[in-house]
Amino acid sequence: MIFDKNPFPQGDADRHALWEMLVRRDIAAFMAQDWSIVENDFIADGFFGMHAHFLNDADSWRLQFPTLEAYRDEWLRQARDTAKVAFAEPLEQALFRITNMRDIDVGGDKAVLHKKFNGSVQRADGTADRLNWQTLYFCRRVADTWKIAGFVGYMPHPLCA
Repeated sequence: MIFDKNPFPQGDADRHALWEMLVRRDIAAFMAQDWSIVENDFIADGFFGMHAHFLNDADSWRLQFPTLEAYRDEWLRQARDTAKVAFAEPLEQALFRITNMRDIDVGGDKAVLHKKFNGSVQRADGTADRLNWQTLYFCRRVADTWKIAGFVGYMPHPLCA
């Protein structure tokens, strides 16, 4: 099975572009530990990110990333930490395999994207990293290009009350 195939045809231009930005480009940048690959995908002015801490109770979610710089620093830390791990399978392929972003709601120049991680990545030491969370991304079209304006991330998957 091909996991890195964009599920949206080019004729569905908005969803196709959003998937390319938040799946393909995000994975490539994360693997390379290179923020410059994705930095232009964000609207810095007014950006913020909520961290749900994998908890169902929305009252426990926190404004962990009040600025794009705060998010960038955490994203780079996670990318560096992940690069130090020896995996028993190609990590890039595994990330595509466990990532699902098929629910994309587009309304004019705004979009809400539902990105889910659900699966395990085998480590060389015989253990596995279980990735099981979801993120809601809020995007806006700026000068005919989709950009990320903010998100609520690290929510449990599935989200249950």
